[in-house]
Amino acid sequence: MKKHISIVVPKGHVSVVNIAGTHQMLSWVNEFYDTIGKKPIFDIRLVGLEKQIDPSGGLFAIKPELTIDEVPETDLIIIPAIHEDFEVAMERNEKFVPWIMNQYKGGAEIVTLCISSFFLASTGLLDGKPCSTHWQYASKFKEQFPRAILQDEKIVTEANGIYTSGGAYAFTNLIVYLIEKYAGRETAVMAAKGFMIDIDRSSQSPFMIFSGQKNHKDKIVLKAQEYMEQNYQEKISVNDLCLDIALSRRTFERRFKNATSNTILEYLQRVKVEAAKKELERGDTTISEVMYKVGYNDAKAFRDVFRKITSMTPIQYQNKYSLAGIT
Repeated sequence: MKKHISIVVPKGHVSVVNIAGTHQMLSWVNEFYDTIGKKPIFDIRLVGLEKQIDPSGGLFAIKPELTIDEVPETDLIIIPAIHEDFEVAMERNEKFVPWIMNQYKGGAEIVTLCISSFFLASTGLLDGKPCSTHWQYASKFKEQFPRAILQDEKIVTEANGIYTSGGAYAFTNLIVYLIEKYAGRETAVMAAKGFMIDIDRSSQSPFMIFSGQKNHKDKIVLKAQEYMEQNYQEKISVNDLCLDIALSRRTFERRFKNATSNTILEYLQRVKVEAAKKELERGDTTISEVMYKVGYNDAKAFRDVFRKITSMTPIQYQNKYSLAGIT
């Protein structure tokens, strides 16, 4: 029996790439099965609130084949990114919510692509579950949905029949992941080769650009952040920071974590690694020189912290992203 796939077509400016790319990849599986003498396994439908084209749909618009009222039961719901103000998007698409909730209660699985995790989180279905989103919106997501367990370094997460993907074209990794689950590893590998996707890529950490979580109003924490960003090459002591701002260490650490979602040490490490990434991208210095420039003296410690944050070693990062290697 075919698995019924409902690709949601929300109102507003949605990611046509998410919708069309997902449809194309899943349709490819059906075509591949046909070439090897097997029956297609997916019944893929574009599902909206109404069938007419939404005039506010951005540069391109997609016409739904079915409305939610015509889909009493589905196996998998795929929600594309919605590229507009969150409150406006929710208001336009609120009628999707009871349908999605009822389908999930009835056994359907749910997929969110990129920032559509915001939409699903607003229903409460991500509470207590690991999830991902575009790394650029991670701080905003954590602030709005503290009950969800955001793993912003992940490209793909899965928990209790709910799947999420990281930023932008990371959705292709999630679709390949689903193809492997429903059609097997061999078909997934063939799809990955056909669409030129790195099948086992699991982290979006190498692509993250750390610019500091400053979307808060704690002036003391902001002052400490600015000091660390301007003096990351130096040995910075938490005790010295506390003396400078006249707060106890326990109070300062609590306020810093509440404001930035990082411990002081984690924040400083991220600042140093971001500086190191920029040096490595230029490609005109050695790994050791970069290590000293960002305030590390121990090669192992530098490598371990760099790998923890980017999921790559410094040499792997330089080999892949160095501008000196681009011709």
